[in-house]
Amino acid sequence: MLVDRCKRRITYLRVSVTDRCNLRCVYCMPPEGVKWQEHESIMRYEEIDNIIRVAAEEGVREVRLTGGEPLVRKNLPDLIHLISGIKGIKDISLTTNGILLGDQAEDLKNAGLNRINVSLDTMNPEKYARITRGGNIQRVFQGLEKAEAVGLDPIKLNMVLLKGVNDGEIIELASLSRQHKWQIRFIELMPVKNQTSWGEGFPEPGDMYYPVSKVKDVLEPMGLIPSEKTTGAGPAEIYRFDGAAGTIGFINPLSESFCDLCNRLRLTADGNLRPCLLSDVEVPLLPTLRAGGDIRPLFYQAMEIKPEGHELNRNLVPAGRCMMQIGG
Repeated sequence: MLVDRCKRRITYLRVSVTDRCNLRCVYCMPPEGVKWQEHESIMRYEEIDNIIRVAAEEGVREVRLTGGEPLVRKNLPDLIHLISGIKGIKDISLTTNGILLGDQAEDLKNAGLNRINVSLDTMNPEKYARITRGGNIQRVFQGLEKAEAVGLDPIKLNMVLLKGVNDGEIIELASLSRQHKWQIRFIELMPVKNQTSWGEGFPEPGDMYYPVSKVKDVLEPMGLIPSEKTTGAGPAEIYRFDGAAGTIGFINPLSESFCDLCNRLRLTADGNLRPCLLSDVEVPLLPTLRAGGDIRPLFYQAMEIKPEGHELNRNLVPAGRCMMQIGG
């Protein structure tokens, strides 16, 4: 079993399948963009399959596919089919911006995908286009409709809280859970190489932090009640409105750090194990894998260097990769 120095058992692996994306979200990618990885630097599907097989033998039970935007990678259902055949893997999920979801949802489900998270930071089409630098929100809702129709469940909508940008839409987003069997998740903005100006029309990044506690203050008068977590091993606190079809989740990595419960590793698209989202320390797997070596000891090396927690309170923030290059 993968157990780190703090006795935390690692059961969850987030795998970035590409560093490319069809959007340029302001908190995820710098205004000048990023240099894409060369094709030969990105893990092939059979390499991802091999890595997950080793992880599963060491106790990993959940796999989440991320990017960049994972749906821009060709033939993603083929990878999901491979993962679904790995002994020990109990759950396969996907994080997506939803733009391509309508075209692929059925194939993803048939390949073995269980559930999805979709980024949705606003309900306003013009604001959505501004936050994503050009995205079409209508395609996201078409994707959600298709995902529901094919039986992907649960569907979680991720709203990154941006003070002065979308904090006036908290009630509108949360109310989606009344009619839909969705989990609406409010996530605190994390300072991951996104603390320089986002461009005209946005406050300074340092002024946009909005704590989850204020979201609770907004929603509690509407009858917010605690709810039991039913799926996934993530850090969200789960609530619901009485009689609602769905739920509401709160993720507060800054105001109430949940590092003591961390059960995950991240695998970047270029094959580096990242023990902590908010630390630049990584363990490269791909050179050993491509040389025919044993990558199992590298997982245990990652266990030895996994930090007890992030150090954002000391203003120590990751600077090597932006969020889209890590996979969130």
